[in-house]
Amino acid sequence: MNKLRPSFGTRLARFFPRELQIALGLMVVWEAGCRLTKVTPILLPPPSAVFVSFLQLIRTGELFPYIWTTLVLLGGGMLAGLLISILFTTLAIISRTARDLLLTLTAMLNPLPAIALLPLALLWFGLGWRSLLFVLLHSIVWSLSLNMYTGFAAVPETLVRVGRNLGLSGWRLVRDVYFPAALPYIVAGIKLAWAYSWRTVIAAELVFGATGGHGGLGWFIYKQRYAMETAAVFVGLVLIIAIGLLMDAGFKAIERRTIRRWGMSA
Repeated sequence: MNKLRPSFGTRLARFFPRELQIALGLMVVWEAGCRLTKVTPILLPPPSAVFVSFLQLIRTGELFPYIWTTLVLLGGGMLAGLLISILFTTLAIISRTARDLLLTLTAMLNPLPAIALLPLALLWFGLGWRSLLFVLLHSIVWSLSLNMYTGFAAVPETLVRVGRNLGLSGWRLVRDVYFPAALPYIVAGIKLAWAYSWRTVIAAELVFGATGGHGGLGWFIYKQRYAMETAAVFVGLVLIIAIGLLMDAGFKAIERRTIRRWGMSA
């Protein structure tokens, strides 16, 4: 019995996902466009120049402190924001007054762009990590709290009554009933908060780095632009995209191993 051989496209897709093929195709067009038009590398360097600049930055180790600074700031902000959101949402489930307060604050502050609070942050906390953390928390807490509370509110009343009949109340009821049942909403909220905070931290670093003289990837991009090292600017931009894609892949893996595996959905 003759077995059907997979087509060339199918075999190619096994080794190179379609998204990677499209990205490679775009880089080929970008490289060809730069060479044919002979545009100055200060305005638009070709991908080959960006790659060479990346290798140089890796070899000298100049890039790693910037990446580390951004990731530490973001990780600390996400952890603090998650703890604050859990506190707010738990109080909102236990107390009607806390619920009304949380819904009012999220309605007022969630649409407010975090970057708009930069002047206030500088005024209140001065230059440094406290100001950056304040802006990050604003971009994380309200969106995450809103998603978390929506998940808690969607928990079937039957489950809550079963928990209460088993003697659960207060924090134990939230921990053992609300959190597991609202997991899809919590994961979705963390993803949303991550996306907001990732954009915020890069934008804030452009300002805080420029004023404070140090920072992460945002400050690296600003510094390279000032030195007219456009290829290095593109290295910073590509790194931001790459880290974002890696985090997105990590969230999808978590969803596959938890929400989809357990048959849950938001």
